[in-house]
Amino acid sequence: MTMRAAVSSDEHRIVIVEDDPGLQSVLVRGLNASGFEALGVTSGAELLIELESSVPDAFVIDIGLPDTDGRDLCQAIRARGIDSPVLFLTAKDLLVDRLGGFAAGGDDYVTKPFELEEVAARLVALLRRHRREPVGGPGGLTLDPASHTVSSGEERLSLTPTEFRVLAALAGRTGEAVRRRDLVRSGWPHSAIVHDNTLDAYIVRLRRKLKQLECSAQITTVHGVGYRFE
Repeated sequence: MTMRAAVSSDEHRIVIVEDDPGLQSVLVRGLNASGFEALGVTSGAELLIELESSVPDAFVIDIGLPDTDGRDLCQAIRARGIDSPVLFLTAKDLLVDRLGGFAAGGDDYVTKPFELEEVAARLVALLRRHRREPVGGPGGLTLDPASHTVSSGEERLSLTPTEFRVLAALAGRTGEAVRRRDLVRSGWPHSAIVHDNTLDAYIVRLRRKLKQLECSAQITTVHGVGYRFE
């Protein structure tokens, strides 16, 4: 991993989620040298705490975190209404891993070992195309990828990993009609055989749990398309 030349970054703020202290230090120093304002955290929980005070312009997220899967963390970020670009940085380079990262809401994918110059250039390209949207989770809900829970106020309910991913996929696109195939891609591994009634059963369970939270958010059916979270 080398940094040969600075990339024009306009001092965008980047949060790096990487539990390896040596690699995190290299990334922070390298991206700062390239003109970014880089901050490192070591877990999904630390990132969610950081988001309480500010939202970065982009994220670099390792998939293999100590407390959660980086893809679940990405979905939790999207469910909060945050659409800052996410660049996954990981040793997992199989097609199924890359497809899972994109299905979770990631924007780009770099495998280890990598060149810092390429990471910086990819971040610049992502930020160039990005337009910051208003931040705000739907219906007052908060999704925690470490515990696979959904909460509203003081109420908190446990979700299965698949329930979490389906709900996060819907919440990350609040107000949109999300196609069934997109929900399947988000909730299940690539190439998994998922029947229509299986997805429907998960939606029924999620609706029941949202009612327990007594929140305003709900999942509605869009006939012939899929489901909408509003």
